[in-house]
Amino acid sequence: MKTISRRELLRRTAMGLGAITLGELLAACSPSRNIAPTVAARNTPTSAPLATATPAPTTALQQAATTAAPTATTAAQAAPTAYSIANLAVARGGDDPEILVRKAIAAIGGMEHFVPKGANVVVKPNMCIPAKFTQGATTNPIVVATLVKMAFEAGAKSVKVLDFPFGGPSIEVYEVCGIGQKVKEAGGEMEPIATFKFVKTIIPKAVSLKHADIYQTILNADVLINAPVAKNHSEAMFTLGLKNMMGVVSDRPYMHVFLNQAIADLNTIVRPHLTVIDAVRVMLNGGPRGGREDYLKKMDTIVASPDIVAADTYALRFFNADLSSVAYLTMAEQLGVGSTDLKNMKIEEIAVG
Repeated sequence: MKTISRRELLRRTAMGLGAITLGELLAACSPSRNIAPTVAARNTPTSAPLATATPAPTTALQQAATTAAPTATTAAQAAPTAYSIANLAVARGGDDPEILVRKAIAAIGGMEHFVPKGANVVVKPNMCIPAKFTQGATTNPIVVATLVKMAFEAGAKSVKVLDFPFGGPSIEVYEVCGIGQKVKEAGGEMEPIATFKFVKTIIPKAVSLKHADIYQTILNADVLINAPVAKNHSEAMFTLGLKNMMGVVSDRPYMHVFLNQAIADLNTIVRPHLTVIDAVRVMLNGGPRGGREDYLKKMDTIVASPDIVAADTYALRFFNADLSSVAYLTMAEQLGVGSTDLKNMKIEEIAVG
């Protein structure tokens, strides 16, 4: 074996360490790294795996439900720098809801921040009754169609839109409210509700709602986008992002026994990656059905955030309400669903038009 000098040994050692360091840097900068799962993980709570009636492959949404979510304290500690994207964005003004949606989502990182290429996406609007969206009870069709288009633009493989109405058959409601046609024009698919697709699901972190029959397409989604309309509600005070998730369960009458806690519990297991609140028309009275023009106020506003609790908290100002008036918001925060502490978030307000 050839003898080498001490100097030569040190030189070769330095070269080896340099190669390792360079390899690590190249791996860290690789364009193949996907930031969307990081966003999902940052906004999801710790829980046990779902217990379902029919075992199925673990999906991105189900995996998200097993990852630790930030409490109000950790959210404050991880407050964004001046150079980071917004935690929450509000776009208002003009007369085109599509522009509002695009501006708000761009401010929180763009749709590609939430939708990986090849993802199966589900958009969950509020389609509760067979009534035109101008009544204010259902989400604006242009808002929903824009989300579908943006998901495809980000590289989604499929985009399904669904809700479980309480006021009629799903197919009828989809068409009457105007969302069905707009989604089809955008290339998305309206999924009629099939009762056999509700799966009994354990909710490990629940205080009261220990299990619920949740729609399987929601559980199997890679990305879930929540698109509620802002309106008041006779029992829960307001229907916003958190309450909109009631449209994915079949046993809603049972949930009304302990409504506020049930809403908070449900949102520990069904975790939207993005919440976009339609406040183009806000129903101030008569909810959840509405039906009178004087119940509505045109605000031409969209609120978007990966934090569903933060989005709902911000939307309270549309009703001149404060946090103390909505019990499920504080309950959801206590369960790690999100944060009501808007002061420690970066919020971008965008004027359009």
